[in-house]
Amino acid sequence: MNEAHEYCGSDEWRQLIREVILPWAMGEATLGDDVLEVGPGYGATTDVLSTTAAQLTSVEIDDELAAMLRERFADTPSVQIMHGDATRLSFPDGRFTGAACFTMLHHVPTVELQDRLFTEVARVLRPGAALVASDSLGSDELAVAHEGDTYNPIDPATLPARLTAAGFTDIAVKTTEYGWAAVARTRTPDRTPL
Repeated sequence: MNEAHEYCGSDEWRQLIREVILPWAMGEATLGDDVLEVGPGYGATTDVLSTTAAQLTSVEIDDELAAMLRERFADTPSVQIMHGDATRLSFPDGRFTGAACFTMLHHVPTVELQDRLFTEVARVLRPGAALVASDSLGSDELAVAHEGDTYNPIDPATLPARLTAAGFTDIAVKTTEYGWAAVARTRTPDRTPL
């Protein structure tokens, strides 16, 4: 990430995540007691999720950010920080009760990799588990702020089809003038009576 992203480690951003973005995106959704966080970055969402989940596993692709978060959460046994690629998760199928990814999907360089990330998250979630995702709407201003960095914003109108293809159902997408949020659930096996 470029230097403009240092704002994502500020107290002001942490407050915005805690008081506005996370509550708005989550709505009535719950993530359960064994939560996967994809792309924690500077850890603003990690701070909030670590107070609500019995176990939080955060996967960060940037080795320096992962190391910083490991140090910061070293005394919090319920938080595990892993350096890894969310398009190739090392967890078994159905491991987590919920997943979250906030303000990071625009850093995934291609649509194909974004879709692979969605598919991997669906794979490691239990049947019926929720994914809550949120990001900014694409804009020229944000493109300039990402100069020298990956900037691949998602058009929220494409999310229902993309999340369905990845293995999700019950998809709800909402937007504001600044961003979007989606809540989707993994499919549950059909249960037909014997």
